[in-house]
Amino acid sequence: MISVRRAAAALAAGAVLSTTAATVAAAAPSPTPSPAKIPAGLYGTTDPTYDGVWRQSLAFLAQRGSGIQPADRAVDWLLGQQCANGAFASYRPDPAAACDAKTMPDSNATAVAVQALDAVKRQSADPAKAEKAAKAGAAWLKSVQNKDGGWSFTPGGPSDANSTSIVIGAFAATGEQPGGVKSADGKTPYDALLTFALPCTEKDGAGAFAYQPDKAGKLLANADATAAATLAGLGKGITARGAQPQQRPVCTDPSAKPTPERAALNGASYLAAQLARTGHLDTPPMPGAAAGSAALPDYGNTADAVVALAAAGARKEATASLAWLEKNSADWAKANGPAAYAQLVFAAHAMDTDPRSFGSTDLLEQLNATGPAPKAPDNSQASAGAGEDEGGFDVWWIIGIGTVVGVGIGFLLSGRKK
Repeated sequence: MISVRRAAAALAAGAVLSTTAATVAAAAPSPTPSPAKIPAGLYGTTDPTYDGVWRQSLAFLAQRGSGIQPADRAVDWLLGQQCANGAFASYRPDPAAACDAKTMPDSNATAVAVQALDAVKRQSADPAKAEKAAKAGAAWLKSVQNKDGGWSFTPGGPSDANSTSIVIGAFAATGEQPGGVKSADGKTPYDALLTFALPCTEKDGAGAFAYQPDKAGKLLANADATAAATLAGLGKGITARGAQPQQRPVCTDPSAKPTPERAALNGASYLAAQLARTGHLDTPPMPGAAAGSAALPDYGNTADAVVALAAAGARKEATASLAWLEKNSADWAKANGPAAYAQLVFAAHAMDTDPRSFGSTDLLEQLNATGPAPKAPDNSQASAGAGEDEGGFDVWWIIGIGTVVGVGIGFLLSGRKK
């Protein structure tokens, strides 16, 4: 879900992506600083062409999870990126111009923008407008659902695990049961998601999820896709909190076709095994790199894996990785900006750690500094107990993510880029 992956995914959106392509995308370089002036209200200072909506939305979600309301002009910028049909592209440099055939709508940007607008709407300048925009985005996502029940990065492509997962998260966050969203062929998002799950009998990647089948139709384990699909299988989104009771994730195949919950727990077992090796996930050397080049730590996907494990009740298995992030991620986050800070905030929240004291970094201070100063806290609203906790965050929103799927296990009641 890191912004660099979104850049590569957008470049390849017109093509049929294989698992190999997804791996390359995860290692792509960050967009270079834009020579043009960054729009007022937008978070970050790098070229927003491939990740403007994504990083803005993740910033909002990290702030709201910490009781912070973004500035009205920041919310207005995100609202202005939406097309009349409800979709969002990765970035539109001229929001005043209507979306046309050249506009490339993006399921990932739309899904995360839906979540962000739903999260900020209650304290925004125009709650009704934000709510209407979120509903329009969700309606557009339904309109481009593939027959197999899933989604691709851009409409018309084959479904992939990451896009399907972030869309599931969007429906869950807005209070709609993803399992009730059916395609023209009567397929649900979970029908599609389970097609990417590797069985526990698989020698390489037992319990993992693939991004997509490769050209030969084989499923190859992908840690990024597994983290996303684990959350989606549990009916949760990227802001998921740690679940109770604590449990060690184990991969089991009790039937020919696992439930989404079972597949998610299998995915958690794969992530736990991967993290146990070094405490973090790696990204392979770029194509063309010198022979013997070492893999590099993948900070973003490690943070995503921490969230997924915590959401599955496996915080013990994620503890060492969180500590590794606290010690090593500061330079990475500074270089990659709002989306990176947000991912670390999500990991901190999932593990009940204070993001203001994340190693030697105040993640929220650093995140807030990348965009317009947030609005002052509305203490009157918080003190009145208007459905919010002490920090002003919407408790109903957290709970909704964990419960709307109704997969039937108690710990789900605890409160995306290719």
